[in-house]
Amino acid sequence: MLVHTARLLPLIISHRLHPPCAHSARQTFWRSSVAAASRGLKFMEPQKTAQDSDVPNAKPPPAPAESSAESMSLATTDTAADAEKTIPAGLLPGETVVKEGKAAILFPSANEVFYNPVQEFNRDLTCAVITEFARDLLAQRGMKVVVPGEKERVVISLSEEMNEADVQTEEKNGADEPAVTVTVGEKCERGLRVLEGLAASGLRSVRFALEVPGLQSVTANDFSTKAAALIARNAQYNGVSHLLQASCRDASMLMYEMRGKKERYDVIDLDPYGSPASFLDAAVQAVSEGGLLCITCTDMAVMAGNSGETCYSKYGSVSIKARYCHEMALRIILHSLDQRAGVHQRYIQPLLSVSVDFYIRVFVRVFTGQATVKNSASKQALVYNCVGCGSFHLQRMGRRTSNGKHMKYSPATGPPVGPECEHCGQRHQLGGPMWAEPIHDLAFVQKVLSAVSGNPSRFGTSKRIEGMLSMVTEELEDVPLYYTVDSLSSTIHCNTPPLLQFRSALLHAGHRVSLSHACKNAIKTDAPPAALWDIMRCWEKANPVKREKLSETSPAFKILSTEPSQEACFTVREDANPQSRKRHLTRFQENPQAFWGPKARAKSGGGISTDLQDKSKKCQNKRKNQSTDSSQLKDFPCKKFRQGTCNHGDKCCYSHNLERTHEEKME
Repeated sequence: MLVHTARLLPLIISHRLHPPCAHSARQTFWRSSVAAASRGLKFMEPQKTAQDSDVPNAKPPPAPAESSAESMSLATTDTAADAEKTIPAGLLPGETVVKEGKAAILFPSANEVFYNPVQEFNRDLTCAVITEFARDLLAQRGMKVVVPGEKERVVISLSEEMNEADVQTEEKNGADEPAVTVTVGEKCERGLRVLEGLAASGLRSVRFALEVPGLQSVTANDFSTKAAALIARNAQYNGVSHLLQASCRDASMLMYEMRGKKERYDVIDLDPYGSPASFLDAAVQAVSEGGLLCITCTDMAVMAGNSGETCYSKYGSVSIKARYCHEMALRIILHSLDQRAGVHQRYIQPLLSVSVDFYIRVFVRVFTGQATVKNSASKQALVYNCVGCGSFHLQRMGRRTSNGKHMKYSPATGPPVGPECEHCGQRHQLGGPMWAEPIHDLAFVQKVLSAVSGNPSRFGTSKRIEGMLSMVTEELEDVPLYYTVDSLSSTIHCNTPPLLQFRSALLHAGHRVSLSHACKNAIKTDAPPAALWDIMRCWEKANPVKREKLSETSPAFKILSTEPSQEACFTVREDANPQSRKRHLTRFQENPQAFWGPKARAKSGGGISTDLQDKSKKCQNKRKNQSTDSSQLKDFPCKKFRQGTCNHGDKCCYSHNLERTHEEKME
């Protein structure tokens, strides 16, 4: 195999970091790990070299300076002559090296192990959150977390000025610093135990070991034997075998076996291909007291209302199609977690919940407490959504009232709406139940934001993390769901008011308002729907629509037939423009590449590459832009011929070649 000269530098560095004895041991371990995976072993431990025998669970020491300099000189002279004969160390035929963060992952070219490069933001955000979680937890144990490149902690506040009390509090907190420090890459005996239940290539776990300080162990589990063998190789390749342990188990069974109080994990990360519903019950039991759960859901079509009955079967909640579907998806998964935790007398505390186009990511802490679990019913709510104008109302599932030292629980009263919408006369849809409490811990989010802003070179997506977390800190935490300005305008068929003018009108009326990280033109406000429609009626008077064209049964006719109860002021206020918008932060997902959405599921034989993309391109918009050229139509199979009902024979403009169709499916 020929090697490009651009790979000379990695070869030199690899030669410096891995002496010949360690290199041979690595090759021996790779062969043994593949053999172990084929035998279906539960856990795979790396073989210890002579350097590891004296100090257990320690990283191999670097080569001495003299030998390193000598090997460098030898490498520079020899590799130039032998570049055409050298094979990159550790790479099997067809493998490539994928670099992300501080990790370098060996990845097969075939689709045998799943990997999506667009999820780098997800992995960066997870490393940042776990780091701050470890900082808080280990500080209670008398240890200080040290992150490379991080300077003195500075609180990043979006407000123009900072209170003196906050400054004094930060100085006071910094006065009593723990004596013991923990850094990345070192094993901490009293540190965090981390489990990645569905690790695939192990990229996320390797990044944890290389970038998150204060870890005792990282267990990277996957049910695929090929994936487990690849995880073990990647751990050895990155020099984190003293921290990372590869596991080939069923994720649910592994978590169920670790339910004991002394065996639970401090952090559990689940990032499945699709729904995590089947793993949630085991996860809430296997996480320690006050531990962190990191859950990803990529089945947004189900959670956003395309299949309400499927959503109910998985998460115990009915999703509906509405403009606020992305935030509702977050609240549905939080409801499902709280419901499953309540079965075991546990409850959740959300730290951060973000919605990013085709997936959502939630970070919650899990605690035990029978008294607090009783509050669960009052934290859930049903949503009544009008199908005509989009107005919505929440109905709590339970009610709690304080009676001195005791708390009284009673059923909620309702419903909050009549048989028909009071604004447009249309019917209501019923969705939920869903989580109705705050979905973020603003104090914790502020810590993560400060850490990322103070060390922007740590992550490749730091700017986007800073922008999204800045929006999160600006959201109204006690206001579930949101409206969108374009949907309000579309209902009455008028021009869309500028965002700042609409926000200013709400502020002039005495209401609170914020944006949402889940949607670009979202409006979160405590104003009732009647106040919103009054503002839209006033806007319509300045930008009139042709009312003679409106149907008398349409929502627009019914809404505009009522005079506004108060006049709206659209003069732009200074506080209408949030700080994240003023600073032009990167607040929403930018398309990083073509076909950047959910990738194809990995399969045992691999073999999925550009053919799938070519097929997708060919089938895109085939119904909207129907081709009249018979030669192009011959590329598509005839459905009637497949069913045995096509009577056109050879004159049919579609293909009757079933073997070709079968081959395309197999590809």
